[in-house]
Amino acid sequence: MTTNRMALVLGVGPIQGLGAALARRFAAEGLPVVIAGRSSAKLALVADAIADAGGMAIPVVADATNESDVKRLFETASAGGRILDIAAYNVDSNLAAPLLETDLAMFTTLWQQNSLGAFLFGREAVKHMLPQQQGSLFFTGATASLRAKPPFTAFAAAKAAVRALAQGMAREFGPQGIHVVHAIIDGVINGERAHRQFSRFVAAKGADGLLNLEAIAQTYWAVHQQHPSAWTHELDLRPFKEPF
Repeated sequence: MTTNRMALVLGVGPIQGLGAALARRFAAEGLPVVIAGRSSAKLALVADAIADAGGMAIPVVADATNESDVKRLFETASAGGRILDIAAYNVDSNLAAPLLETDLAMFTTLWQQNSLGAFLFGREAVKHMLPQQQGSLFFTGATASLRAKPPFTAFAAAKAAVRALAQGMAREFGPQGIHVVHAIIDGVINGERAHRQFSRFVAAKGADGLLNLEAIAQTYWAVHQQHPSAWTHELDLRPFKEPF
């Protein structure tokens, strides 16, 4: 399907990851997708998979904390007069440390990669969406967006800041047609990272005990299609087995 609309996903890593799943879903709906992340090799694999499925993906290596890199992403997405329809900030940088073992460098890194990057991305997204007064801006959150639990206090502080940013942007730009969404992923995603880092936990959860990548992407797409008279700003997703 030919379209002059575009999607952009920042935070694309392995093929079995949420960034890649979002990109695949948007491409399957006929939107060319700019996919961005830090690894050119991983981006190439995702782009090839999308192309093999009949979609179009433009890989761009970018640092979410670099203002010039972020601006370049949106310039790529809008090249040729294309209209930015969806922008998703999916960067999720996490480090575990008790508070007294959290040094300035660690706290700063978590703030930059989660909060600062979200600000740069969100600001540029709004700049590109305001002319048509339309578009969906997604921020991927986590359980830590709502509550801090050691040894992830620094991570929680950064994710809570992203939530506050999304709230402020929704109130400021919602009346101008920009749908700002904060999606809380309250559980472990059934992706490459989980299987690599804590395989025993994955096995213990059993069938459908982890969030399915395609199911999350389907929810993002469904929210994008909402009528403006009944928009969702914040939602949480978790497996039916997950306590909360």
